Amino acid sequence: MIAPLMDELAKEYAGRIRCLKLNTDESPGKATEYGIRSIPTVLIFKKGEKKDAIVGAVPKAALISAVEKYLDR
Repeated sequence: MIAPLMDELAKEYAGRIRCLKLNTDESPGKATEYGIRSIPTVLIFKKGEKKDAIVGAVPKAALISAVEKYLDR
């Protein structure tokens, strides 16, 4: 549901963020490791550390707001 939004963000923030997708059916261990219980879930990492999680289908503005909080200025 939010894959197209993530693709847009990847293009808009090219060189500043990386957007990666994980199929939790194929990688249940990672889902458990990061506490993913609902799909879609967007995890935000900075320097390898999990900083935030957005659960559910949210508007693009919510994703932008979450990403902007962690970008270096």
